[in-house]
Amino acid sequence: MERRALLGGIAAASGLLAAPNVVIAQAPITLNGASQFNDEHVFNRCMTRFEELVKQYYGRPINFVMHKNSSLGLEKQFFEYMSAGRAVDYAIVSPAHMSTFSRAAPFIDAPFLFRDLAHWNTVLDQDLFKPVADEVARRARVELIGYAGGGIRNIFSSRPARNMAELRGLRVRVQGAPIWSRTFQAIGMAPQVIAYNEVYNAIQNNVIEAGENEAAGVEQMRFFEVGPNLLMTQHAITIRPLCFSSQTLARLPRELQEAIRRAGKEAGVFGRQTESSEDEQKVAALEAAGRLRRIPFTERAQMNAAVLPVMAAYAREIDAEGIQTRINAITS
Repeated sequence: MERRALLGGIAAASGLLAAPNVVIAQAPITLNGASQFNDEHVFNRCMTRFEELVKQYYGRPINFVMHKNSSLGLEKQFFEYMSAGRAVDYAIVSPAHMSTFSRAAPFIDAPFLFRDLAHWNTVLDQDLFKPVADEVARRARVELIGYAGGGIRNIFSSRPARNMAELRGLRVRVQGAPIWSRTFQAIGMAPQVIAYNEVYNAIQNNVIEAGENEAAGVEQMRFFEVGPNLLMTQHAITIRPLCFSSQTLARLPRELQEAIRRAGKEAGVFGRQTESSEDEQKVAALEAAGRLRRIPFTERAQMNAAVLPVMAAYAREIDAEGIQTRINAITS
């Protein structure tokens, strides 16, 4: 009798599975993001916009969990997690942290590459970094689904410097990609690679005298407290790719993959527009509050001339001459 009941239960279950109109409930998909910052930072707002757009375009229940304030480490760890297909599914990451997988990746965000915001926008609109993105996807198994950024990077320093002579010997923290150390050395500074979350204490303890960042980072990390002089070198305009793990993406329904790629591109545009428009506002607010002093830099042309040979050699070294040529050819 028990055997007949058991067989009857199995048959009933099989009938349910075979029935075309019966929907078996599944738990919503959960995707994990990561950030070094809190909700006020433009990167977090960009990823929030990404999440909203994915929900809109996918049209089905989906959960997002954002791990903020470096709770899962720093951007370098985020990228490694995405590459391994675990812990982090999406994050905004500096291209400098992709160099282990792609020598050309840091070129996306190299200093002294863009003349101004108009030039920078045109390069991104024409997708000139696609060969680099393809290499990152192939070797790191991480897709660059959008491009945020837009902050103009200057040097925050414990001492003022207005020209090349006054910059000489300045102990400044730079990102880990070799091009940053090489260009800053060509200008005459003494660059040092230090973890981002250690910069404040390093300046406070006179290990270094300065760092370089866009306004959002200077404000968020309170770098103005230890480096109140903002040297207006305008040496870079940031590009911060919104990244997504290829292994995670491959496991998702096709409709969700399409929603993620569409949302990533649009969220990147949102991030660029937001950060570039807020950059000057943040500097002005810090200056008005007496927390930061803008120091005009009078020899930007000479600074650019000093790094031209370094940039050309670097582009040859990483097989990015074609990209650099196309970028330089843009006249807008």
